[in-house]
Amino acid sequence: MSLAQLFVQMKNEAAKVIVGQEAVFEQVAVAFFAGGHVLLEGVPGTAKTLLAKTLARLIDASFGRIQFTADLMPSDVVGTQVFNLNQGTFYLKKGPIFTHICLGDEINRAPAKTQSALLEAMEERQVTIEGERHLLDEPFMVLATQNPVEYEGTYPLPEAQLDRFMFKVLVDYPPEAVEHEILRRYHTGFDARHLDATGIQPIIRPADLPALRQEIQQVKVETGIFGYITQIAIASRRSQDLILGGSPRASITLLLASKTYAALQGRDYVTPDDVKFVVAPTYRHRIILRPEAEIEGLDADAVIRRMVSGVPVPR
Repeated sequence: MSLAQLFVQMKNEAAKVIVGQEAVFEQVAVAFFAGGHVLLEGVPGTAKTLLAKTLARLIDASFGRIQFTADLMPSDVVGTQVFNLNQGTFYLKKGPIFTHICLGDEINRAPAKTQSALLEAMEERQVTIEGERHLLDEPFMVLATQNPVEYEGTYPLPEAQLDRFMFKVLVDYPPEAVEHEILRRYHTGFDARHLDATGIQPIIRPADLPALRQEIQQVKVETGIFGYITQIAIASRRSQDLILGGSPRASITLLLASKTYAALQGRDYVTPDDVKFVVAPTYRHRIILRPEAEIEGLDADAVIRRMVSGVPVPR
């Protein structure tokens, strides 16, 4: 079965649990199949945790949750060596990072030292404990959340940490009709704490991923698309609205995300529309706006739209 067919089944199964948020689910799925991590930004109560749990169910993977706080230590994330009195030896007590889908709740509440431990896991797919390296299982994906409103007691994520996230996905309030359906489901017995009762079934297994990612690798990219992605990066660096534009890593991420989205749509080639679909989540956390642009009322997405609109679309 093709990746596109499996993705349709995943969306159908996810709909048993998550109402609305189709675009959010698609973006998270793109990042997962591409092997990336996602920063979810939204106010509390918009189903970010539920989305992470649902994804873990759909891929029959383990799920772990880390509640980031100001006093969280690196050992609380990666684990530590513990002495066994009976055997007289040390053994590794693994931390919650040793999982397939790791939800980092309110990641910006952790101090820099703890975030650096997470940085190694995200980039290298390994952790170092007392000088010894330990590989993480595949797949490994971090879904981190942060609240866009409350900043008291938080530590802004450094640019190096933000750059390790493939996407920054905005989780907004649901439309009126969707919220109405959420209430109806809860009234009839739905409980987000008991996903077993929803009947949600796994669609793929971790062992299936290498073949599915090989399908993504085989997606064709015309020379014009390479030029389009490059020109978007150059436009970001030349934009009068930005202090910092996209790096070459942003271009690589945009290419991989475009190929993955094309494969999920059942195509073996990338179109400019594929690039446009993933350009905002790829760039919004990698650019820094000038104060003048913020005074003008612009946000990252508005600058990205202005930036992309000035780049000729390849035919």
